[in-house]
Amino acid sequence: MEAKSKVIIFVDENIVPIGEFETPINFDLDTRKLEDGQHHLRIVSKDPIGKEGIRIIPFTVRNGPAVAIEGLKDNEVVDGVLPLMINAYGKGNQKSFLIDGVETPKSIPEWMWALILIFSGWAAFYIITSLG
Repeated sequence: MEAKSKVIIFVDENIVPIGEFETPINFDLDTRKLEDGQHHLRIVSKDPIGKEGIRIIPFTVRNGPAVAIEGLKDNEVVDGVLPLMINAYGKGNQKSFLIDGVETPKSIPEWMWALILIFSGWAAFYIITSLG
């Protein structure tokens, strides 16, 4: 029988692997057991003669409800009173679709106000020049 390579899979800096398998494998990583935030998957491979290889894959877990905020951006410099709109919504139980609360309402963006103002000015100009 042919000797196979094997892989040992670790999450973050844990010294206890979550699995050790002969290749090739299909593996399901259950992120529900991880905290939300930055993590990395460390895969150590060993060939039949003992040489090792490592691959580290960073990833972000977000199992909790998503948080949307309008009125403050990342690393923005601010002062005074900030009007904020905050919404949090989750996926539910993933067996039924929840329509309530999944959309975050947003204010009308500045470019839309500019477009409305330009169109209104053009319409007023057109009406005035057409009547006279």
